Amino acid sequence: MRLAGIHHGAGGACWLLVAPLLGLVIALYAWPVAEILWLGFSDPEPGLQNYEKLFTRTALAKILWTTLRICTITTLLSVTIGYLIAYTMVHLGARERSWMLTLVLISFWVSVLVRAFAWLTLLGRNGPVNAALAAGGLIDEPVAFVRNELGVLIGMTHYMIPYAVLPLLANMQGIDRRIMDASHNLGAGAATTFTRIYLPLTTPGVVAASLLVFVISLGFYVTPALLGGGRVLMVAEYVSVQVLVTVQWGVASMLATLLLAGVFGLMYVLSRFMRLGDVFGARA
Repeated sequence: MRLAGIHHGAGGACWLLVAPLLGLVIALYAWPVAEILWLGFSDPEPGLQNYEKLFTRTALAKILWTTLRICTITTLLSVTIGYLIAYTMVHLGARERSWMLTLVLISFWVSVLVRAFAWLTLLGRNGPVNAALAAGGLIDEPVAFVRNELGVLIGMTHYMIPYAVLPLLANMQGIDRRIMDASHNLGAGAATTFTRIYLPLTTPGVVAASLLVFVISLGFYVTPALLGGGRVLMVAEYVSVQVLVTVQWGVASMLATLLLAGVFGLMYVLSRFMRLGDVFGARA
């Protein structure tokens, strides 16, 4: 009984230590988010009229479809390239793998704004990419790489590849190589071993990387705004327009609610496949 009382007292003391920080989080984050969510049902008047616009405004449906399409393509490209990078890293020596991991992590320190302006310079009509293609006789006129959906996909994929590499690397490092050795000893070729053994074992990592990339891509603002040149409108940019230009807070809050609900849903699915700590490279 005495030990139970001591344990209960220690638990109460822990809660007292956490309470100030929890109160700060509620005051600075949870309460403002709740206010924003409420605007979707109360502005300009109480009701579901903002959500009804999803079915009556073709422009909203087009923006949602554009966002989902770009995020899906970005996810496919990022995870494919990230899989190749992670696969290479796993099969390198410790020193080379450490250097590659350092390069992947360094990319997180580069601002998304800097990356977007860099791609504008590289892919512009008079940029190095078009100049190289023209010098090689591959094109007669400059290719429009930017101010369209292609430029947005290039910029977003480049930014999201490191986010795909980390969960894939964490998953691949946990695979016992003796399983592949046993497959080779039983007469299976490299292609059979990869498709029937290695690829299924990396499926949780692929799912985790795909969901993580897709979730982050949903909130992209700077890259589509700059590389899309105003011609590729995604949800995040449209929310900004509703808040700063048309001052329709209800519509903006409704779209923000949809994004938030989608992120929480996908993160829940993600947690069913991998620990969130592994997803962010804690084990890598």
